[in-house]
Amino acid sequence: MSYLEYTVKTTPTGWRKVLYINWPLVILLTAVACVGFLMLYSVAGGRLDTWAEPQMKRFGLGLAAMFITAMVPIWLWRNLSVLAYLGSLGLLVAVELFGTVGMGAQRWIDVGFMRLQPSELMKISLVMVLAAYYDWLPLKKTSRPLWVLMPIVLIMLPTGLTLIQPDLGTALLLMIGGGLIMFLAGVHWAYFAVVIAAGVGTIFTVFESRGTDWQLLKDYQFRRIDTFLDPSTDPLGAGYHITQAKIAMGSGGWTGRGFMQGTQSRLNFLPEKHTDFIFNTLAEEFGFVGGMSLLVLYVLILLFCIFAALRNRDRFSSLLTLGIGLTFFLYFAVNMSMVMGLAPVVGVPLPMVSYGGSAMLVLMIAFGLVQSAHIHRPR
Repeated sequence: MSYLEYTVKTTPTGWRKVLYINWPLVILLTAVACVGFLMLYSVAGGRLDTWAEPQMKRFGLGLAAMFITAMVPIWLWRNLSVLAYLGSLGLLVAVELFGTVGMGAQRWIDVGFMRLQPSELMKISLVMVLAAYYDWLPLKKTSRPLWVLMPIVLIMLPTGLTLIQPDLGTALLLMIGGGLIMFLAGVHWAYFAVVIAAGVGTIFTVFESRGTDWQLLKDYQFRRIDTFLDPSTDPLGAGYHITQAKIAMGSGGWTGRGFMQGTQSRLNFLPEKHTDFIFNTLAEEFGFVGGMSLLVLYVLILLFCIFAALRNRDRFSSLLTLGIGLTFFLYFAVNMSMVMGLAPVVGVPLPMVSYGGSAMLVLMIAFGLVQSAHIHRPR
């Protein structure tokens, strides 16, 4: 009996699948989303229809998408992984041809009821295709140069298309996320040492290119780096965002100013208060306790993914679940580091909390894949 036949015979079918859904994970995701609804209601001055209500509708749609995704056997998602990757890659190309411009970048495609950001889809599609690749590849070939080249190409194609939008934050997440999948699959550490050395060289080259005809980054991206290194050099210009963000976090203290009592957000000192910097609003209104509570919820979700991956019996499901968990980790780790001044501002949303349709929907589908791997593992 093949492994696929064994899996089919030992996994639940029909409505019995609902009994095997990881309900604690669903509860944790709902709890995080509710934090987002609460903060969006607050930053809108007590109005539901501005940001909170549309976000609730998107979460409801995402929840339905997660359950539908979970009911599909994980082996079918493995077979569709290449198609998902090619589709996401095609959408990234479409962005360059007729994408919607916003905030100085061309990152979205208008599909009527929402603006779709294909780079968000690519974060999950890339995890799927790399997990399928290493599931197909014999373990003894994992570190051979010829077989290491293919995943590098798979990673660099969407990274390059995302970088020219320009969207440096998402490009970095794609590269780091893809590299982590390769590491988890067993690629030899020497390859990563070479990449790190090349990265250091690239950083040096980027700084050397500033002000030349071959400048590698946009001027605003260099200003973000300058602001990260010393926000006080331009507190009313490039340093305004992070300066106000730090003021908001510091003024919250241990327990915060109280719900809807945050002065930085209510008086519009805090920029992008409903998207990238929503964590600062939470910290101002609920203090250190509120911020740590959200972080605990995030860590619990990550732990659920790790434990689920360890219990999966096939390589694809394990790598897919770990990859989605690490992608989720990169989301909140980069955002929180960014708004606390520990990393440059790169425009990464706070997962399930920041206002936005693409990120919310894609993350819920991703956790549907985690649920599918959990439901359909052999028992």
